[in-house]
Amino acid sequence: MQLILSEPFKSLWAGRDAFAEVERLQGQVYRELEARRTLRVVVAGCGYFVKIHRGIGWGEILKNLLTARAPVLGAAQEWRALRRLTEAGVPTMTPVAFGERGGNPARQHSFLITEELAPTVSLEDFCLDWPSRPPAPRLKRALIAEVARLTAGMHAAGVNHRDCYICHFLLHTDRPVEADSLRLSLIDLHRAQTRARTPRRWRDKDLAALYFSALDIGLTRRDKLRFLRGYFRQPLRQILREEARLLARLEAQAGRLLARFQRKAAEGNPL
Repeated sequence: MQLILSEPFKSLWAGRDAFAEVERLQGQVYRELEARRTLRVVVAGCGYFVKIHRGIGWGEILKNLLTARAPVLGAAQEWRALRRLTEAGVPTMTPVAFGERGGNPARQHSFLITEELAPTVSLEDFCLDWPSRPPAPRLKRALIAEVARLTAGMHAAGVNHRDCYICHFLLHTDRPVEADSLRLSLIDLHRAQTRARTPRRWRDKDLAALYFSALDIGLTRRDKLRFLRGYFRQPLRQILREEARLLARLEAQAGRLLARFQRKAAEGNPL
């Protein structure tokens, strides 16, 4: 069993079963599945996000493995990713409580509580009207540079997101959003993988997902090249030469993601 509690939960749950207490928390539910629950709670006047994982069962584990998808077994994946990103200086969520018990991965009980990042807006929502109301060029360049910096920092730290969409970059709005002072944070890492080094295959999957999620916000070819230059930190000519296969794959993988999204949307189950 692992249990790490910071305030206010360290005092609140002193002498109690933290795994029972986390199940009693009440708040705004964002996701309710048989094996996972996500909700926002307010404790001592502060907002927190709570993710509770319950065993997904051997059937779900085998189904994921048979379809070559790594199953999410509990909160430890996100806990490890958050620690690694924090150590690397990549802005992300701050965990205040983590617990995991049960050696059987199919029946494991775990939870993660993070501080709410507020006030913020997702980059997807912030960019929603860009095609009809383009932002100031300096602001757009600064946002592209910051997304490139965070993504590169994440991969350099050995973390790949697996859901690397612009909706998982939060833009802080506690002060006016300006090119010289904007702040982004990376969120929703429950499927993230953490290794000593990010494999190229998983790096490319993240980049394809990011590209796909930005297809409809009016980015120009120059904007895309600016991202590549910020991500790779190399001269553009060198990037285009050395990463030609990647760039071709980005188009293909983004196309497959778009087809998958459209199929799921038609089924009433978008990404």
